[in-house]
Formats: sequence, C-alpha cells, structure tokens
Amino acid sequence: MAAGDSFYIATPIFYVNDVPHIGHAYTEVAADVLARWHRQSGDDTWLLTGTDEHGQKILRTAVANDTTPKAWADKLVNDAWLPLLQTINIRNDDFIRTTDERHEKAVTIFLQKLYDDGYIYSGDYEGYYCVGCEEYKQLDDLLENEHGDFAGQLVCKIHGRPVEILKETNYFFRMSDFQQRLLDLYETNPTFIQPESVRNEIISFVKGGLSDLSISRSSFDWGIQIPWDSSHVLYVWFDALLNYITAIGYGTDDENFNRRWPATQLVGKDIARFHAVIWPAMLMAAGLQPPKQVFGHGWLLVGGEKMSKSKLTGIAPQQITDTFGIDAFRYYFMRAISFGQDGSFSWEDLSARYQAELANGFGNLASRTIAMVNKYFDGVVPAPAEASEADLVVQKTVADAAMNADAAIQRLAIHESLAAIWTIVEELNGYITLQEPWVLAKSDETRERLGTVLYTAMEGLRALAVLLSPVLPDSTTKLWDALGAPAGLGGLADQTVTDAGTWGQLPAGSTVGKLEALFPRIETDAAAG
Repeated sequence: MAAGDSFYIATPIFYVNDVPHIGHAYTEVAADVLARWHRQSGDDTWLLTGTDEHGQKILRTAVANDTTPKAWADKLVNDAWLPLLQTINIRNDDFIRTTDERHEKAVTIFLQKLYDDGYIYSGDYEGYYCVGCEEYKQLDDLLENEHGDFAGQLVCKIHGRPVEILKETNYFFRMSDFQQRLLDLYETNPTFIQPESVRNEIISFVKGGLSDLSISRSSFDWGIQIPWDSSHVLYVWFDALLNYITAIGYGTDDENFNRRWPATQLVGKDIARFHAVIWPAMLMAAGLQPPKQVFGHGWLLVGGEKMSKSKLTGIAPQQITDTFGIDAFRYYFMRAISFGQDGSFSWEDLSARYQAELANGFGNLASRTIAMVNKYFDGVVPAPAEASEADLVVQKTVADAAMNADAAIQRLAIHESLAAIWTIVEELNGYITLQEPWVLAKSDETRERLGTVLYTAMEGLRALAVLLSPVLPDSTTKLWDALGAPAGLGGLADQTVTDAGTWGQLPAGSTVGKLEALFPRIETDAAAG
C-alpha cells in the first residue's frame, strides 16, 4: 500500500449470548495489530468491532435469565465485551451494536432497495435449523448422534446439539442469481478469500450450486422488522453482515462510506462462508463493491478442541493478562500461531516463550543496553565513530527486518512479520556478546569503539521500539522513553513504522532514562494456570 491509502479493517461482530474467551480476543488483537501498523504507516485507518444482538439464541438466553433481550445485551456489552477491549488494549475507532438506531435505520434502507429491485420474494421453507449457528443446515452439515442425551437425533457438527425442523413462510433473497458472479470474483481476485485452504473450500461450495436464502422469521419478534411486512423480522445473519457498511454511513453519509469501503475483514474460518458467499452477493445485489478481502483465520485449540463455553474449554483473556501482562498476551498469540492456521494454546508454551523471547531475549537486551549507557556514558547516548563490518551487519539486519516485516503485514502474515522483527533482537544479543562492551570500557584507547557499539545497540533498540509498537504498545512506550527518543524524535505513536529501518535516527547526545524490567520474571507455579 502507498502511504495515505485507506485501510478499513473489521472484526466479526460477536454474539452477546455469552462472555468473551481468548478465541474472541485473538481476532481482536490481530485486527488491532494490523490497524496500528497501518496507522503508523500513514494510512487512513479505521478499525471496527462490535456486537451482534438479535436472533433466537439471544432471545432464548434472555428469557432463561428472566430478562428482556435488550437488557441482556446491554448487560453483557457493558460488563464483558467493552471491558475486553481494555483488557487486551484494543484501539478501535468504532464499536457497532446491531441494536443501535444507526444500524437499524441503514439496514431498513438496504432491505427496501433489494426488495424494490426484485431481489427479495416471499416463499415457503422447511428445513433443519441450528439455533446455535442461527442457520438452516444441509444434511451434510449434520451428524446422527449415537450415544448420550441426544442418541438417535441429528445434531449440528459445530455445536453437537440437536437441530430443529422449522417450516415457515419467509422472505427469500435471490442468492442463486449470483453464483457465477461470485465465481468470477474469486477467479479474478485470487486474494479475495485467504488463506488458500478457506478459498478452495468456498469455491467448491459455490460450484456445488447456491440456493436462495431465507432472510426473515415470523416465529419470534427479536430483530429488525421487515419494512414492508411488520409480522416478520430479519434473519440475524443478514442483519449482522450489514454492520460493516452501516457503521461507516451506508445510506446516511455517502462521503464517509466512500472514504472507507471496501474493508479487509477478519473472521474465524467457521463463519468464512457467510462472509465470502452471502455477504458479497448481498453487496452485488445493492450495486456495491464486495469487501477488499475476507481472511478466515484458524481456530484456537485447547486440548485439541476448538475453544467453546459449552465444552468448558473457554479461557477468559484476563486469566492470562493478570499473570503475564497485556503485551505478553498480544505477543504470544501473534507469534506462536501461524495466522490463518489452527493453533494450540498451552500455558507451558506461553510461559516458555515469555521467559525465552520476551524476558530474556527482548527485555534483557533493552535493560542491559540502557544500563551500560548510564554506567559508561553518564546516561548520554554516545556518538558513533566509523562503522566496522559487525556494525554494518546490524544496520543491514535492521533494514531487512523492517522491509520484510512490512511485506508480511501486507499479506496479513502477522507471525512472519514478528519473526522478521525478531531477527534484530537475535542479531543485537549476539553482537553485544561478541563486542564485549564491558571489556571495551576498561581502557581509554577503546572508548571510541565502546561508543560505537553502544550507539549501534541503542539505535537497534530504537528500530525495535517502533516496529514492535503495534504488538507491544505498553512495553515499547516505556522503552522509547528510556531511550531518550521523545526529545529528539517525538512520541512513539508519531514514528512511521515503514521508515523504522532507516539507520541513524536516534540523536547522539540524547539523555537516557532508567528502565524497569519490561517483562519481569514470573514464578513458574503462577504461570502454570
């Protein structure tokens, strides 16, 4: 992307029928890292997240809890979903709720347009309905349960719970009209759906033939009313998908809508079909561009199973942040899991990476370098002399890392970006070990060399602070201040991440501060969960 381009990124909006677990937080952090990187590249960036609050599942949960659906949604949003953003330091630009008046109004405008243009009609439908997915299921989406409470019943493959047979007169969206246009989109824009495994699955599904989509329900009333028939409410997915355009002014603020759309959309792979089939077809029907990209990331697995509240494998993000801190949470999930593939979470792996990579690798590098500048140069960044071959290797490592990290971010390969940045950590640690500044400090004859070595390490830390700031915003801010960088370079948030690899930015003569351990040692019993 050229600096100044528009970069609109959206997470899925999450169902408020329960509290968030680390699977939700994983998506939020990934979107936040990408947004922060683009903001610091000078792009016109917008990060949207929010909550999905209509549908039968939420109605039933509210009734079971002796309250109204709106009161239930309000409580969960305020007690759980908004606090999640604080817990993991998400810097979102907007938070959309499907119960917002702005959303409901724009949905009505969109629906009426599709109806007026002949894309919606009335018909009868009978099928297997999973309340957990809020979706009609085909037979190949179901399993016959052989034992337990649901023996002999058809159950949803995702939720493992029985489906219901529903027969309704509904309104339908002519999705079958868009089969070829969707296949053409996938062919002409190979990166529209990523990763490749999700793309292949979607193409195969659409080639198998598309049916028209039932988009209304008359058996309950918790949802947005169909504008021309108040006895029906809109199918929850049709309602929820529209949040990506209602939040940026569809139907009410054309200027902002045109500025932002289309979006890069991060979704779990289990909902990629909604976002890569139904959603672009809806947009095509309305005469709008499809999303820029739909990226279906993998699942977080715990004990080999997808995280789930119903299976008691859900882990609250705070269970991790309370012990390891917010930055370590963000780092671990972005580094340990190849973005786009399934990844297993374990406390042991988190603890091991915290110690090896954050505490001993990055944190120790920062604190000992700054301590040596304080000790040997009275806290003033020394001026470098002529660079030796070893110094030039560090400079090249920093330049290559910045370039490779940015290229990886453009592919949404966050794990590769972090791996590229970490080459600087490894190079600097090796460089300090070989250059032995503590030996150079013993003689006046090697003082000039000592200054060059410590300047090289400090300038490497400057680049690291900028490149890691989208992932580790708190730690890098502490490091930036300790480097004495604000006086000469301004705030960390003002640094252009794509220029981080340009050597020689930290002014010699800057006064450094003290640096507490960025990643304090954690007792192993606390880290075991």
